[in-house]
Amino acid sequence: MGTALVIPALLKRLGVDPVEVLAEAGIDMKLFDDPEYTISLAAHNRIVQHCADRTRCAHFGLLVGQQDGLQSLGLVGLLVRYSTDIHTALNAFVRHLGVHVRGAHATLTVDGKTALLSWEIHEPGVGAHDQVGDGAIAVYCNILRELCGPDWKPTEVWFAHRRPADVNPFRQFFQVPLRFDAEQFALLFSTDALARRLPIADPQLHELLQHEIDAIEVRHHGNFPEQVRSVLRTALLTGHARSDQVAGIFGMHSRTMHRRLSEFGVGFQQLVDESRFEFAQQLMEDSSLDLARISAMLGYAAPGVFSRAFQRWSGMTPLEWRTARERGGRRTAPEKQAGDRKRGAA
Repeated sequence: MGTALVIPALLKRLGVDPVEVLAEAGIDMKLFDDPEYTISLAAHNRIVQHCADRTRCAHFGLLVGQQDGLQSLGLVGLLVRYSTDIHTALNAFVRHLGVHVRGAHATLTVDGKTALLSWEIHEPGVGAHDQVGDGAIAVYCNILRELCGPDWKPTEVWFAHRRPADVNPFRQFFQVPLRFDAEQFALLFSTDALARRLPIADPQLHELLQHEIDAIEVRHHGNFPEQVRSVLRTALLTGHARSDQVAGIFGMHSRTMHRRLSEFGVGFQQLVDESRFEFAQQLMEDSSLDLARISAMLGYAAPGVFSRAFQRWSGMTPLEWRTARERGGRRTAPEKQAGDRKRGAA
């Protein structure tokens, strides 16, 4: 259950009855007594959003993430902890996060003297991106503090949502410059940290953990469309979303990728459209970025092209969609399902 285990105690701290609040979200409190119990990403996000609404705590997701770190990552957390250096540890974290969190992934990018560790959700129809993204970045920060020492700080933190009314909880935890309305949730930090050696590195134990995690991935990693979907948002952001470029990530020819996707009854363009639609909805709902900027981020040549595509998916122009959300609040589950049906028909 990972980060969700801290929620009951946090609800008590905020003055509400966790049994009552979790029951409203369809969760039996007894499940929190079993750390091996797993919930889907969609259910986890729904719980976090419901708790944020019930406690009227706009930074509830941040509070959840602040209390977590490597201890919630099971075997992957141990693999990270017993790596030889920070770079190896973060590469292991990025590569194997899917063992622990299905439907989301991390990316480590190194550019000159700056490293960027990002968080993205790629599972369609999952809400609470802002709350859960805040929590994920807090967990990232805790992990790096565990590895580098408690005084470690990033150089900047990015949030893929609009600036909150109260930024003090964010400033107090991260204590560095914050950037809202960013393209993604991410920590930026100096690459000098990557070369640091870890004091409890254990090559033999690391090898045993790696073997066990590889076996788990073989058992649970058979959904090729899900693997493609997991890299598409980063590919869109970096302008590398052509079929040959995405196929290259998996070390195969684009024809091979198309053939493997067809075995699952899915086309590559369908996955691109799904990713664009989900990403567009998130950006329009959670950020204050203008439509021209969103259109460019999604790889469209002009805002008009994006607008026509969005109208085909949703039945509304982007401006109509955003206005409706501002008037009516967040998307409800039926609205998300309707969007999924329209997207699938596109």
